[in-house]
Amino acid sequence: MVSATLPVGCRACRREAVQEVLRSFGEDIVNELVEWFNQMDATYRADLADLRELNEMNWARFDAKLEQRVSEIRSEMQTFKAEVRGDLKELKADIIKWMFLFWAGTAFAGLLLRAVSSN
Repeated sequence: MVSATLPVGCRACRREAVQEVLRSFGEDIVNELVEWFNQMDATYRADLADLRELNEMNWARFDAKLEQRVSEIRSEMQTFKAEVRGDLKELKADIIKWMFLFWAGTAFAGLLLRAVSSN
């Protein structure tokens, strides 16, 4: 009679141990204890399902926030990249301008020296 209400794990117990518990505590107390364990197991299984659902919702929320932040960072990186390219173009133009001025100055000084040395 008790073996029908015992959970699966207890059915594998040795029969002598179950008989000893029945003799020591009585069938009513053992049945009540087994019923209490089964209720606790059902409660924990329900809580586990709730926790799993809560975890999945939290993960979805975290994933959405992460995706939003990654897209914000990508946007900022694109803006930064455009600014750096603009700065590099300005720097390149300045370098070319200064190179031309130094080249023109050097050529003019060379021509001036040649004119002075030939006189």
